[in-house]
This record gives sequence, C-alpha cells and structure tokens, in this order.
Amino acid sequence: MKFFSQSFLYDDPWSIVSLAFFLRYPNPYAAHVISCDVIDRHQTESGSLLTTRLILKRGALPRWAPQGIISRAESWVIEESEVDPFGKFVRCRTKNLDHVKVMQVEETQLFEQNEDGYVSLILHTRVSLTAVSSSRTMQTTEAYITSKFGWGMTKRIESHGLARFKAHVQRSRQGVSLILDLIRQARLQPMALSSYITHLHSEHSFASTDTPTSSHSSDNSGHAPEEYSSPTTENTWLGKIWGSR
Repeated sequence: MKFFSQSFLYDDPWSIVSLAFFLRYPNPYAAHVISCDVIDRHQTESGSLLTTRLILKRGALPRWAPQGIISRAESWVIEESEVDPFGKFVRCRTKNLDHVKVMQVEETQLFEQNEDGYVSLILHTRVSLTAVSSSRTMQTTEAYITSKFGWGMTKRIESHGLARFKAHVQRSRQGVSLILDLIRQARLQPMALSSYITHLHSEHSFASTDTPTSSHSSDNSGHAPEEYSSPTTENTWLGKIWGSR
C-alpha cells in the first residue's frame, strides 16, 4: 500500500472554492474524464448537502503492463461528498469501482475555511475586523493506493499508481484554479458564467480529440498522459467563453 498526503492553500473564500470544485468537470486539465452524473443528492436534518456522483474516466496502461491485465481502459469512479455550510467544509471521498484487484485508489479531499487571512493589517490600521477579513481555503488531499494483483508486480503497480496520482493532483488543482478564474471574471460579466456552464454540460463537453485511444501508454514515467493539457488548450477553452485572448 502507498499513501499520499498534501495540503494547499487557496487565496479565495471557502464558498467560491467549493463552487469551483463541483464545477471542475469538464476542464482542459481533465481530458480523461468521459462523463460525470449525479445519482443522488439530499439534504440532512442538520443542513448538510450529501451528493453522490458517478464518474467515468479513461486511462492508459504503462508499456510494461501485461497484455489483458484489464478488459478495458476505462474505470467507473464513485464520488461521495458532504457540504456543511455552517461548519464551512466540504469533504469528498472517491474510489474506483472496477479493476480493484489490479489497483484501487481511495481518495479523500477536505476543503476548510482558513481564517489566517485576518492578518497583520489589523496591527497597522484602525479599520474593523470585518473590513479586513480575507478568508482563504485549505485543501487537504489524502489517498491510499493498493494493488492485490500479485505475481511479483504489486509494488511496481502501486508505485506507478502513486506517481500517476501525484501528477493528477497537480492537474486537478490547475483545473479548479481555471474555474476559479472564470468565476472571478464572471463577476465582471455576470451572464458569462451561465453561458460557460451551459457549454460545459452540452452533449459534446466531455469529448476530447487529444485523448489517446490506446489502452497502453508510450510514457513509462508514471505520469498520466491522458490528462495532458497545454497552455494553448486552456486558451482555447477560455476563448470559447470570453472571446479570443
């Protein structure tokens, strides 16, 4: 078993980061995501919102993987989340539902409001606390990568999964940051965000001509080639919403 843990601080308030997190699919840094559907959503008596989503992702095997190790290069992932508007946190758990003997990735993400932004400005000015409030959001990501494949390949599969997950975390954060940027710009162009969301969830939103169709990857570095995105790709996406850049 391999374990991963990392924290990251966003300079945006919890409510905005949470919105960006749930709007993150699709984006040009997640070209491996084929579909994302809500299968259950309800509110608890305490006021928390519980959501279950089913996500279909496309993967690519490393060159050293035996032929036929999995039947298809796609995997269903279940995402269960809780949004607590009073405690100001989002807790999200995901895990793959198939290919679990080869490798299972169980991920937990926690978004919490961080009030460290109440800052030194108070020491140098006479303005009120609320006037200088600059709350930020702490994201903590943890994951367990486990393989039960055996045949002397368990450690190699887990190491490969860990390397891919590290690359995924970075690209996932870039995707959320892209949505955050769109939300900020939407404050200046209020109708644009609605147009953006409509575009994202159109029937062609998850299609990607740049996504490899082969189940084997020519990249043996452990990175996930199906998640690759260049600045040109991002600019193309932004251009669809805000015009040419």
